Amino acid sequence: MHRLYVKEDITVFWDSDRCRHAKRCVTGCPKVFDFARRPWIDLSQDEMARIWQTIEKCPTGALSITYNHGIRVAYLEKEQRSVAYDGEREIGECRYQVTDEGWNIYHTEVDPAYGGKQIAKRLVFAVLEQAERKKAAVIPSCSYAARLLGS
Repeated sequence: MHRLYVKEDITVFWDSDRCRHAKRCVTGCPKVFDFARRPWIDLSQDEMARIWQTIEKCPTGALSITYNHGIRVAYLEKEQRSVAYDGEREIGECRYQVTDEGWNIYHTEVDPAYGGKQIAKRLVFAVLEQAERKKAAVIPSCSYAARLLGS
């Protein structure tokens, strides 16, 4: 399972398949990470610095974090894509196609001027999260998505 958690200036990524040491985040930041709550991550419960420090200690990489850099990501189901915006300007997208086998992520692109800000990762995770909520398999034929998912 892949999830995005967004708070003002940060996005937290969670990959449950890689999660093996959840006690570290729960003990490091118990107000944010609480297994009894759904969703189990609530970024509003603590300050950004403590959240960041806790996630940086994740030994498996199941949790990762990035600054949003003022970039907004939206999932557009009817268009079968997620889109990144800087203000009103579209600066990136992740496209997929629904097939009998699942959701084929076939294209991810971000304007090169915005490189290195993990925008592509946010775009792919936005699609992954929706596919998983619909219990659809994900087929990453896009080279970036395949690399991100270890395929």
